[in-house]
Amino acid sequence: MALQAAGRQSLVDTVVEALRAQLTAGEWKVGDRIPTEHALAEQLQVGRNTVREAVRVLVHAGMLRSRQGEGTFVVSTADPGAIMRGIQRAGIRDVLELRIALEAEAARLAAVRHEPADLARMRAALDAQAALEVAEGRPACDSLELYADHDIAFHKAVVEAAHNTALTATYGWFSSSVREALVTALDDHEIPKIVHGDHHAVMEAIASGDPEAAERATRALLDKPKQAVEALLAAR
Repeated sequence: MALQAAGRQSLVDTVVEALRAQLTAGEWKVGDRIPTEHALAEQLQVGRNTVREAVRVLVHAGMLRSRQGEGTFVVSTADPGAIMRGIQRAGIRDVLELRIALEAEAARLAAVRHEPADLARMRAALDAQAALEVAEGRPACDSLELYADHDIAFHKAVVEAAHNTALTATYGWFSSSVREALVTALDDHEIPKIVHGDHHAVMEAIASGDPEAAERATRALLDKPKQAVEALLAAR
């Protein structure tokens, strides 16, 4: 299968897409070693350096892993980029529902695993957010994005306090969609304003070491905007 492209970078991109298609089609299973650079270069009729760069892209994307002296192995046949593009196209309600699933479990784990530094990061984020408010729960119009950044910093601190690498990585991918939805919500006066008491309730429940209370507080915090969004959708 010869691949033609106008320039070197576009040729690397073409090889990335060809290898990604083979991975998602299941040509190699998780744990399999993929063919050598030489074999892939012959198959695709491109240079070995082009194959090497394309493999690097897929290693960075989490689909492949290189082991010195052993070769390159399949880590995942699902394309994280495609997953993230799907999340980015999701509506605010979908984002909120996924947030509840991820953050409620994170809060449960954080209640039993948190460290003092985790609570300090939560407090710092809430204090910085409160400093931007012109009224409780409402920032100045020119501070919406910074206000959202501090809110995301609080929720990321909750997730990181769970000390679960997979959960932290998943939320890290997801947080850009959370931020986008939050900025949209902050500019919509039909969506409930942020209530710091609700955020403090989550932090205090985590600090108390009570996983059930931490989950309840997190669900209560996120259920308010979810109900508002559902009411708006029903009124359309």
